[in-house]
Amino acid sequence: MLSIAVVEDNDDLRTAIVNALSGEGHHVVGFDCAEAIAEQGQALRIDLVVVDLNLPGEDGLSLTRRLRVTNPDIGIIMMTARTRSDDKRIGYESGADIYLPKPVSLEELTAAILALSRRLRPAAPAPTGLVLDTVRLTLVGPQGKISLSAPEAALLAAFARAQDHRLETWQIIVVLEQGDRAPNRNALTVTMSRLSAKLRHCGGGAHPLRSIRNWGYQFCEPIILT
Repeated sequence: MLSIAVVEDNDDLRTAIVNALSGEGHHVVGFDCAEAIAEQGQALRIDLVVVDLNLPGEDGLSLTRRLRVTNPDIGIIMMTARTRSDDKRIGYESGADIYLPKPVSLEELTAAILALSRRLRPAAPAPTGLVLDTVRLTLVGPQGKISLSAPEAALLAAFARAQDHRLETWQIIVVLEQGDRAPNRNALTVTMSRLSAKLRHCGGGAHPLRSIRNWGYQFCEPIILT
């Protein structure tokens, strides 16, 4: 969802655009002149402006230049009956991202806003570390995805939440025990070795779990819990 300002002096057209874009899930405010957005727009966080060029008072080109200076990252779509090549060039030089000759269909305007929104709200980059899904019991990393047992997932989550990602041996045993069956030291070593192999399979380092002599273990990889 974007916060959009529509600057258009034709009341019917402005209302139609505001209603159409609101129906797409955006927060939309209409203004009938550049002066109105200058006065009222200060209190709004605006992501994108749809502006007509032939406005009363300050025209759309002047408004566009001002908006581009005060908010360099804002998206600007011009709508105008000026269709000559020189008019388009001046529009883009003034700061427009997209220049649409009138008449503009609502479908075309919606498509233009969607295209521009990819710059305004880029997709979040994929995480570079490990991602543990504690519900689906999966571990995802740069090199793949693997299933975990419930105790393995619980242990990784405990490491992720622990200070410095360190757990004492007795804490690990508490996490791994099921009912009255607590793992002995040999079984614990096997479990940690198996978990290390799964971490490496997903793209963890050569030694994702470091043994701390006579104390416990430290988890040595960045991890996100979901």
